[in-house]
Amino acid sequence: MLSRIADSLFWLNRYMERADGLLRVMHTNYILSLDKGVNGALTWKPLLEIFTNADEAKIAVLENDTDATLKLLMLDTENINALKVILTRARENARGVQDHITKEVWEQVNQMYHLVNQKKLASKLTGDTSLETIENFLRNSFLFSGVIDITMPRGTGWNFMNLGRHIERCLQTIEITDKQYHNVGYDLNNQQDIMQWRYLLLSVSGYELHLKTYRTTNYNSNVLHQVLINQNFTRSVIYSLSRIEKYLADVVNENKSPENEALLRFFGRLYSRVRYVDFDALDGIILQRFLFELRHDVVEFSKRLAQNLFSYS
Repeated sequence: MLSRIADSLFWLNRYMERADGLLRVMHTNYILSLDKGVNGALTWKPLLEIFTNADEAKIAVLENDTDATLKLLMLDTENINALKVILTRARENARGVQDHITKEVWEQVNQMYHLVNQKKLASKLTGDTSLETIENFLRNSFLFSGVIDITMPRGTGWNFMNLGRHIERCLQTIEITDKQYHNVGYDLNNQQDIMQWRYLLLSVSGYELHLKTYRTTNYNSNVLHQVLINQNFTRSVIYSLSRIEKYLADVVNENKSPENEALLRFFGRLYSRVRYVDFDALDGIILQRFLFELRHDVVEFSKRLAQNLFSYS
């Protein structure tokens, strides 16, 4: 497969996964902001810090302004992580590889692109219609996941698409987790009620699984275990890394070279750091450093993968 095609397939799925993550967190934040919650009124600050480059002054102005924040996160083309920008880039990548994706995949990407470019969309992001609008996009994102899983052939293109999906998913889980544990000072001993962790768990679609899986009230530790090393949770870091390992091995087997063997070893060290982590030692500054270094290594792996397989300079 040409590196240009592989690159576009990788970024098509990565952008669509980013859009899905943004919509999940927006939906969670909107729902929970309607309740006072255990720590007072919920603001939009976490999303603004993760999905925009806004400085502290701008965040302070926007964090309690739902309408303005939704427009920034969904429609402002100066924000590189706005939904409109993400879907435009996803469509550009899909358009260049139409011979390598199914008609149904192209149609679903195109559908979401036209949804976000509706002339009246800005007016739908105010007042009572905001939640309905977010949920409509979220349903279309679910449809994309289903369409791609059902219709795409399991070949080289599928491998690259899934590398993009799981790298993006892994980074999102790390960032949202870090943001929530920062709020409690990374202190696992300062026990918080399960309501404290609803934001994180709902943002990664893991709240129901948590209630069914964990039976103790040590919520600080249980939530961290779920999002980091629960192999049955499809948005945990360890699950994403296990999927990356599988698809990376398939790609490297078709493109053997000393550089790609080195890439496999680099990823093996990254994967082992999570797989064999001393979970009981993760607390305070150790947890903070672990999440920081983990994110750094995933970003570095993504860069090396691009250099090796997509001919980036």
